[in-house]
Amino acid sequence: MDPNIFREYDIRGIVGQQLTDEIVATLARAIGTFLRNNGAKRIAIGFDARESSPRYCQILTRGLNASGCDVVQIGMVPTPVLYHTTFTQNVDGGVMITGSHNPADHNGFKVSLETASLFGSQIREIRDIALAGQFETGNGAVETIEVLDEYCRDIASRVNLGNRRLKVVVDAGNGMGGVTAVPVYKSLGVEVVELYAEPDSTFPNHHADPTVEENLHDLVAVVRENKADIGIAFDGDGDRIGVVDETGRIIWGDELMIPISRSVLAENPGATIISEVKCTQTLFDDIEKHGGKPLMWKAGHSIIKAKMKETGALLAGEMSGHIFFADRFYGFDDATYAGARLIEMLSNTDEPFSHFFAGLPKTYATPELRMPCPDDIKFDVVDRIADYFAREHNVITIDGARIQFEHGWGLVRPSNTQAILVLRFEADTDEELKEIRNVVETKVADFIKAS
Repeated sequence: MDPNIFREYDIRGIVGQQLTDEIVATLARAIGTFLRNNGAKRIAIGFDARESSPRYCQILTRGLNASGCDVVQIGMVPTPVLYHTTFTQNVDGGVMITGSHNPADHNGFKVSLETASLFGSQIREIRDIALAGQFETGNGAVETIEVLDEYCRDIASRVNLGNRRLKVVVDAGNGMGGVTAVPVYKSLGVEVVELYAEPDSTFPNHHADPTVEENLHDLVAVVRENKADIGIAFDGDGDRIGVVDETGRIIWGDELMIPISRSVLAENPGATIISEVKCTQTLFDDIEKHGGKPLMWKAGHSIIKAKMKETGALLAGEMSGHIFFADRFYGFDDATYAGARLIEMLSNTDEPFSHFFAGLPKTYATPELRMPCPDDIKFDVVDRIADYFAREHNVITIDGARIQFEHGWGLVRPSNTQAILVLRFEADTDEELKEIRNVVETKVADFIKAS
């Protein structure tokens, strides 16, 4: 078993190589043992549209049963529907079989104990159980339930649309997002233009990852052609959102959080709102300006959900498009619900969607940049970067090193899943951006070379 399949927030790998049927069977026993050891017995299982997913569902069911867990199968659903099931059905946890936004030959498992997504030490505990081969035993039962209709009704009941009729383009990228977004938005009275809404395990049109600009080209074109009010894209398992405005401009996750946070704060003055270290400073400043309590935290959907629960935050969001509503919702990342809240906001104004971003200060930023760095030194390199720049700058070390410059910031953080460092930069001008980037990247390269 390749230990690299155990990531910070989930278990994933290449089908038939890192995830053979035999390895999945072992993982099923290990997951079942972990859940039993933590008092869970009745476990929901959902799966995405990948070719291997139905087979893995059966293997997982047998393994959980053999570990003494009862299984509640909910069928082929987006990941947020599995999360929803853990909140609304009589279950003690859940496993979602999904490759998320990864290529078609990948798959994986997102595990929940009660309503909380596992991460970090809990994933490593499953790894240790799998490698030791010491499993709980039992003879669990299997039940199948239908949850999609109830989920769709619940989502629709939690938004309050105004009188404005909207036209929305939905690009599901042949992933799972269209399974819920299309019926929910139609039930709200929205005119939906469907783009690649049917699940297809081969992803024939484009990769289902809305953080990559080229994957949004078709959405941009169709929004413009149809004079739509907004375009909404989904990743492979429907927990991350991508958005373009009526002009076809892409609105990245951290920028999208600005009007969403204003909307939440208008109804909940003083609310705590969380975002992660890669996000624009404009977001944190805007939350504070509108009376909220901004909280910068570590990246990762499981980690952010745990922090929301701890702090009572009503909203959180990541640059990657994970948007978490505890305001009028359950606190998990659900792109269909996030899209519904955007539609609600837009339906209650006569202004175009682009108006929500008018007046924001102009900044210049890079996308996420990746610098190769061996696993055994990447954390040390980040520590050395933090120490070096802390001599003359404020350095935030919540998750890596976010270095504050007079006219911008630079971030260096170790990837939780790969032998790379993730860098991002933002500044008031393009010249200052280049200067900050050059200073930080040069020093990172020096420390990698010297390690």
